[in-house]
Amino acid sequence: MNAENNHPASGRLKGKSAIVTGSATGIGKATAMLFASEGARVVVSDIDDAPAREVVNAMVAQGGEAIFVKADVSKPEDAQHLIETTVRSYGQIDILVNNAAVYRGDGDILKVPDEVWDKVMAVNLKGTYLCCKFAIAQMLQQRSGSIVNISSVNALMGFSLTAYTASKGGVEALTRLLSMEFGPNGIRVNSICPGTIMTENSIAIYSERPGLEEQVTKMYPLGRLGEPSDVAECALYLASDASAFVTGASLVVDGGLTSGRKFDLDYT
Repeated sequence: MNAENNHPASGRLKGKSAIVTGSATGIGKATAMLFASEGARVVVSDIDDAPAREVVNAMVAQGGEAIFVKADVSKPEDAQHLIETTVRSYGQIDILVNNAAVYRGDGDILKVPDEVWDKVMAVNLKGTYLCCKFAIAQMLQQRSGSIVNISSVNALMGFSLTAYTASKGGVEALTRLLSMEFGPNGIRVNSICPGTIMTENSIAIYSERPGLEEQVTKMYPLGRLGEPSDVAECALYLASDASAFVTGASLVVDGGLTSGRKFDLDYT
């Protein structure tokens, strides 16, 4: 099963069930497809029906096992329904990837509308909290589980997007807290902090602003922007037993963006 990754499938998630929120497109889609190729039974969750169902159909066509559950993760009833449906369908929840996020309309603190702040916080931070809350209740019964929260380099350094940055900072803090609280119960909680990833949203933004993609690319030591598969591969590591001794970690996937800046200085 081809999941657009650089390595042949090896069944690293065989027998496990996984939820990936916001998996109709971008990082979520790449992660869900990769998980399915590695043997996981995948719950594709999103608010957009058509593209999410296409992801499920693609998985099934390639021999995978997947279902679609529509959910607005900012709503408690939707988050609970997502978890309960997964348990009814697959018996347990081994992996939760909290990927659903929004940032449209965000910007400078003096300009960002209150309603945008509220929406970003509701989806990015409250949605992660709610899905963790209901998933952990199930994982406690199993005494096992791996949660991967998709955060951002914005949580580590100041770049832009006021509400988005604050929400991802909250995701980082929540990740550390949950890893400490539930590690004794066999539940691991980690985060991934991606840099700029060429998702459908990013491509749309760059197409509207000629020259911006080139400017942003120059900020990256590796000389390119990330692909959804770059993040998906790291999510696979954190979701699998290969990372059995890793919890409370923030895995930075940013092409060297946060490592510093090179200055051509002559000290001779």
